Parts: sequence; C-alpha cells; structure tokens
Amino acid sequence: MKKKKILVLNGPNINMLGKREPEIYGNINLSEIEKQISDLAKELKIEVELFQSNHEGTIVDKIQSCYKKIFGIIINPAAFTHTSVAIRDALAAVSIPTIEVHISNIYARECFRHKSYIAPVVLGQISGLGADGYLFALRALANLE
Repeated sequence: MKKKKILVLNGPNINMLGKREPEIYGNINLSEIEKQISDLAKELKIEVELFQSNHEGTIVDKIQSCYKKIFGIIINPAAFTHTSVAIRDALAAVSIPTIEVHISNIYARECFRHKSYIAPVVLGQISGLGADGYLFALRALANLE
C-alpha cells in the first residue's frame, strides 16, 4: 500500500520562530517543529514534505503543484491568513483535504487577526495550541480515508 503524503506548509516569518516574540510563539524553532512532525509521520507511516516560504506567490505555486499528488495539506499561512485571497483560492482549486494551524490563538489577539480567509476552504482549524497543533493536524489527516 502506498504511503499517504502530507505537505506541511508554513508561511511568512515562521522561519523566525524561537527568535520572534517568544511571549506569543514560545521558544521552539521551526527545525524543532519539523523534527517533531517527521518523527510522528514515521510512527504513523506517513510521508511528509516540509516547506516554508515568506512569499505569497511561492506558496500558491507550491499548493498548485500538489494537485493530484498529495493526500493532504497542513498549512500555517501565518500573516497571509488574514490577507491572502490567492492562497485561499489555490487551496479551493486543488480540493486537497487541508487543516489550518496557528501556534497562537489568533482570536485572542489583535482584531485584524480574527478573520481567516483560509478557514472557509479547509476541513478545520487548530489555533492556540502551540506546536502541538501541527501534530494534532497530522493525526487527523492520517485518520482520513
């Protein structure tokens, strides 16, 4: 049986985790999160691809490249959550089961962060549970048929 392949896609400034606003995002860095994801993927017998970009068009291109090639997507669109119709439309176009993840609780922060353009086109959203949100999302996609 072929392994499920999941893309874990991180948006702008996620590469700065561990340095950036630890009172909001904690002290964990992206490499540590990716190791946790990779370790869980091995346990679940899932293949993961890890990708981060600070550029909206690059994220759109990556999503489009997954069409009919990837089982699921975990996306932390970061600041693009609140601004990017392009990323929202790319996710809608590929029709791949997707879970939106946010390390911080976007609804407990500034008002402009309360609106997600991504949420209406994904299976679900995990917000405010720190890096564990990625692991919960991976388990959820692993359980999909």
